[in-house]
Amino acid sequence: MTSELLASLSVPLPKGRMITSDEGDGDTQPLWLSDAPVPVELWARLLAEHGTSGLWPLLLDAHDPRDAEFRPWGSGELFPEPMSSPDAHDPAELLAQWWIQFTKTDEDDDLLTPDKRLAVTAPFGQTWPTPVLSHEPVAGADEMATEYAEVFYNQHPQSRLGLVTALCGADALTAAGWDGPANYDNDTAKFSAVVSNWERRFGARVVAVGFGTLHLSVAAPPVDTQEALLVAAEHFAFCPDNIWQGPRPCTLAAYAERIVGMNSWDFWWD
Repeated sequence: MTSELLASLSVPLPKGRMITSDEGDGDTQPLWLSDAPVPVELWARLLAEHGTSGLWPLLLDAHDPRDAEFRPWGSGELFPEPMSSPDAHDPAELLAQWWIQFTKTDEDDDLLTPDKRLAVTAPFGQTWPTPVLSHEPVAGADEMATEYAEVFYNQHPQSRLGLVTALCGADALTAAGWDGPANYDNDTAKFSAVVSNWERRFGARVVAVGFGTLHLSVAAPPVDTQEALLVAAEHFAFCPDNIWQGPRPCTLAAYAERIVGMNSWDFWWD
């Protein structure tokens, strides 16, 4: 990101600073961060200007809001250089590979017996289901993102504004060097590829990001339990902790019921 890009914005920015990545020789600055929380209306105005500015706005949540460093953003715990390109990955192949990995039954598993592990992903078990067919072009995705941004900000008023040079919110995750899912895969570009696919199919938009959390608005969510079950399988492959460590009962079927008609998807990696 360059100061010229920031200066080209028609929307006045509050006080903030460029964040230098911890890695490399100190010349990588993937993110601009506001010094304090800002009105959520500013996020919406910047989203509307993204098409001309090339800057994607993010609501950024800290690992601990009381932390003066505002980790990981203010502390520069961002690692864009080792990331690959989202375009290098096939999202369908990634989801299928992750599904196989996370549904393996292991006799040495201290948490779940093989039978209980298979019950979590019933009725599919270890068999990767056929993905949901693509939707027609989704309308109103940015409008839904604006609505959800207000909801998120009301729940997380300590959130700050971040700006990343990226064509879309999915790419912004990689460009910023965010590594929230690093305990599962340390190449964020793979997760960006999946989110980009959801942007096209469901009108998803990346609204907010935390230390190990991701928050998407969704303009065209699944409308019935059958479709939701297939989407739930994708969510499990993408972020198994959503189900393994989610509200009880921790099963794919229960999770599917919760996301029918939901206009936001939240992910958390332990």
